[in-house]
Amino acid sequence: MAEKALFVDMEKCTGCRLCEIVCSLQHTNTCNPARSRINVMKWEEDGINVPFMCQQCEDPLCAQACPMNAIEKDEETGVIRTDYEKCIGCRMCIMACPMGGTTFDPIEKKVIRCDLCGGDPLCAKICPTGAIVFGEVDRMALEIKRKGVERFFIPAKDYGRIIEGGN
Repeated sequence: MAEKALFVDMEKCTGCRLCEIVCSLQHTNTCNPARSRINVMKWEEDGINVPFMCQQCEDPLCAQACPMNAIEKDEETGVIRTDYEKCIGCRMCIMACPMGGTTFDPIEKKVIRCDLCGGDPLCAKICPTGAIVFGEVDRMALEIKRKGVERFFIPAKDYGRIIEGGN
């Protein structure tokens, strides 16, 4: 089975925050973005919205930072999990995460991160613009590379015209 992950196309994100609402509803039965495992950050002056969630890192820094060894990666699913019996709520994992993927539930008073909804992430299903996609890592990596090439190089359809001296 191919490894899957969530991917974000920030050019498509409108900042509607529907992903935050459905995440909190799915995990806490409340519509409270503060309790969501995905958080949309907005840069007003640039008009950019970026959903942040746990990236399920291969070698998670959050786990390395945890003084209680309460964080581990499930080898079968690839999901990063916290053992709340061991967790003391020090939030070192939040500080260690370079992706801003770990957060703190203000009601439960515990760290939370995306668990991929058991392999069927609701945020990806509900995103109205397709900014959040759940897909196979290898295939999505190729898509990202393709978009990068299209963004920085001459489109193939224009290449022949340019070579022939056309405008």
